Amino acid sequence: MSIVKSFSVGDGDMFYIYHNSDNFTTIDCCYSDEDNRNTNFNELKTLANQKGITRFISTHPDEDHIKGISELCNTIGISNFYCVKNEATKEIETESFKKYCELRDSSKAFYIYDGCYRKWMNMSDDERSSSGINIKWPNTANNNFISALEAAKTGKEYNNLSPIFTYSVDGNVTIMWLGDIEHDFLEKIKDEIDWTEIDILFAPHHGRGTGKIPSDVLKKLNPHVIIIGEAPSKFLNYYQGYNTITQNSAGDITFICSGNYVNIYISSTTYSYDTSFLEKQATYSSKYGNYLGSFKPKNA
Repeated sequence: MSIVKSFSVGDGDMFYIYHNSDNFTTIDCCYSDEDNRNTNFNELKTLANQKGITRFISTHPDEDHIKGISELCNTIGISNFYCVKNEATKEIETESFKKYCELRDSSKAFYIYDGCYRKWMNMSDDERSSSGINIKWPNTANNNFISALEAAKTGKEYNNLSPIFTYSVDGNVTIMWLGDIEHDFLEKIKDEIDWTEIDILFAPHHGRGTGKIPSDVLKKLNPHVIIIGEAPSKFLNYYQGYNTITQNSAGDITFICSGNYVNIYISSTTYSYDTSFLEKQATYSSKYGNYLGSFKPKNA
């Protein structure tokens, strides 16, 4: 069994993967208030302590993706810091950005790029199985990506530093993240990426229209469900024609990937969007929240 959770942190991102191997991964960091921070960090600490390998994937250094990273380091530690290689600067450096730069430039950093390999990220050995994470972007030689690096270096923008990566479980789910990568940038690079079918897609840029995935790419991905993030409603693209879960209304979303099904739980008790695309399984556990429904992944 593996668990994937998307925390409800307001207009920001924070996820973890409790792998079905000896791995634990946190993706980005953000908290909306002190109570959420303590609750979320304690949950992360409890689960991370059960695994032999932990890693942190940072999509890019905007504050809503790194807020609280110093406290996270103090709570669970960060021994493996994954990010794209960059020299991003900011005119005003927050404590979180300073910590990001410290980790980015340290021996703890592993710089990710399309097709890269690393022991226990996507390589198994006799000691432990891999985490099932694979990097599909960036191509560090691509001129558009080089321009994005230059923009970040001069402190202009950071969204298009975001990597594209998947998490896959043999015989179960495939999930994709794209950070805050922007629609116009995706249009420029889409032909360089090997888009394959997935089950769950976290819509980039918190579900904003500015991060909308091009329609031809969506057809190739063919996700069973798209998770729309917590940007203000007036900025969201609701991906009409696709099954969606809106985190603004759902709250925390937890995916339990076990056997031939993915069971979905949310923290909200009043979610009212259409869930007819999900099955209702006879057995489920309320300890993960309020049961929303289940689906059978394409590779199950």
